[in-house]
Amino acid sequence: MLFDNLVSRARNSLDRRRRYNRLVAEIQSMSDRDLADIRASRSEMLYQVRKQIYG
Repeated sequence: MLFDNLVSRARNSLDRRRRYNRLVAEIQSMSDRDLADIRASRSEMLYQVRKQIYG
């Protein structure tokens, strides 16, 4: 039971990290022009992604 819980938590943590890294890469790949077109701030988007994934 303890080992299963540990493995489950580790898997959950890796999944979160994978999702976070994918979203950060997507945001970082956007040009300044793309961000201006959607009226978004890169730093605000990164903040919201972190908040959404890690709470």
